[in-house]
Amino acid sequence: MGKSSNYEAKVPDENGIIPYTDEEHAVWADLYERQMEIIPGRVCDEFLQGLETLDLPADRIPQPTDVSEKLRQRTGWEVAPVPALINFDRFFKLLSEKQFPAASFIRSRQEMDYLQEPDIFHEIFGHTAMLTHQAFADFTEAYGKAGVNASKQERVFLARLYWFTVEFGLLRGTAGPQIYGGGIASSPGETIYATESPEPIRRPFDPVDALRTPYRIDIYQTVYYVLDDMNDLFHLAEQDLLGLIRKARALGEFEPTFPPKDKEAA
Repeated sequence: MGKSSNYEAKVPDENGIIPYTDEEHAVWADLYERQMEIIPGRVCDEFLQGLETLDLPADRIPQPTDVSEKLRQRTGWEVAPVPALINFDRFFKLLSEKQFPAASFIRSRQEMDYLQEPDIFHEIFGHTAMLTHQAFADFTEAYGKAGVNASKQERVFLARLYWFTVEFGLLRGTAGPQIYGGGIASSPGETIYATESPEPIRRPFDPVDALRTPYRIDIYQTVYYVLDDMNDLFHLAEQDLLGLIRKARALGEFEPTFPPKDKEAA
């Protein structure tokens, strides 16, 4: 979050409307069509129900004001347009106030398949659908409140919890794992990889285990954590997240299941 961005933020006007070009709308349309072809049967029912509730446009980038209106009706949340990268203080404060920070730019065609920075397709398509689900929304708010009160070192651990739930979480389905994490749901390659590939490790979700697990942002994940039920997040929202961090730190980190960057090509 502290690194510089390759993209320039879009600034809303006095009415909260963000101007986009025809080409930017066309990029959204292509991304939307591509994901809608592959997510059925791979994302969880809660995600699909969220998309139905939001009724996102297929042919243009949705305005945060429109998405916020529907989220407020369901769970009291809103979308807050932000630059591509914000600091942890602002990130946690927004979440604690039921405002989901959404980068206002959309990716270029040169990065249609993968980009390390979150763009508005990742944020809106990938994340806001699940914010219509009360358990997910309550957990995200509790997470933000924990982050506001966390130390710098504790926030490193909290980032892992967010990574293995909000970004790359899976849910146990009758026919196999299903997606609820926005980092997977907005990625065509990882949508298939996370649910069908025999390569990654899929562990039953345990918050302390997730807090002990290192990750890399520039590869498909080598480990996913699988919830038994979406409502398990209700229970997690009620727990002392900083207390769980203390327990995880006492137990120590798991060994990485991926190669270091400088050795990956060796």
